[in-house]
Amino acid sequence: MAPVVGKKGAAPTKGGKKKANTFVIDCGKPVEDKIMDIASFEKFLQDRIKVGGKTGVLGDVVTIARDKNKVSVTSESAFSKRYLKYLTKKYLKKHNVRDWLRVIASNKDRNVYELRYFNIAENEAEDED
Repeated sequence: MAPVVGKKGAAPTKGGKKKANTFVIDCGKPVEDKIMDIASFEKFLQDRIKVGGKTGVLGDVVTIARDKNKVSVTSESAFSKRYLKYLTKKYLKKHNVRDWLRVIASNKDRNVYELRYFNIAENEAEDED
């Protein structure tokens, strides 16, 4: 009996283009209160996002855009929403505002993160009781 020889090479793919992943981080409240600078946050993301295991080499694969109080990250390749949350938390910690702000996924849309304040007033009321 002859040995079975498998095909070598990648599996055929369908002709359609890959859909780009777009994630938005809404920094409205902290930017209005001048707690954080959105330009420095955009620069931080450009420096820290890894593409192919290397930082700072975004190329045409990942694009970062800024609108007033929002930063949007568009990726042509696989990009994790969780990784974006991790980098956002890292930025907040670096600028010493992690104690006041948290990163929350918006209920309205799956691809939107929002920076909100912790509810400190509720915690103080519980401490007094």
